[in-house]
Amino acid sequence: MRNEKNMLVRTSMTLATVAGLMLMVACGGDSGPKTPPGTNAAPSASSDAAPATPLITAADLNLGDIDPAMVEKGKTTYDVKCQACHSLGENRVVGPGWKGLTTKREPAWIMNMIVHTEAMLETDEEAQKMLEECLVRMPNQNLTQDDAREVLEYMRTL
Repeated sequence: MRNEKNMLVRTSMTLATVAGLMLMVACGGDSGPKTPPGTNAAPSASSDAAPATPLITAADLNLGDIDPAMVEKGKTTYDVKCQACHSLGENRVVGPGWKGLTTKREPAWIMNMIVHTEAMLETDEEAQKMLEECLVRMPNQNLTQDDAREVLEYMRTL
């Protein structure tokens, strides 16, 4: 019985070590150019992270009163694709918590992190700092710009 427990502990430790190594490898490095914080600078044409569509700018957004229908869709997207890594509070899970995020970051920046994550990690200094803090790259959730706008609308209610 004791040998079985020891074997289980060793197996658990081995699995935890492998999982930790996989997370470290997934973080990747950063050798991209630096840009001022919160900017929407597009990556160079030679960048592998170049988005298929241009980065979102403030001019692309029409933020008015909060739209309850968009909030509901954004909440659904959060529940399905975001909650595993982001809390609705200020605390960090894997990624940063969302409470107050819209007061710290520009709406276009938030949407670009959702839709054009790799391009932002290549070109945006603030995104690169967040990667250094969180140690895990945000995965591409294949959200559209409309999906990201709905998520942003939900964030505005937090």
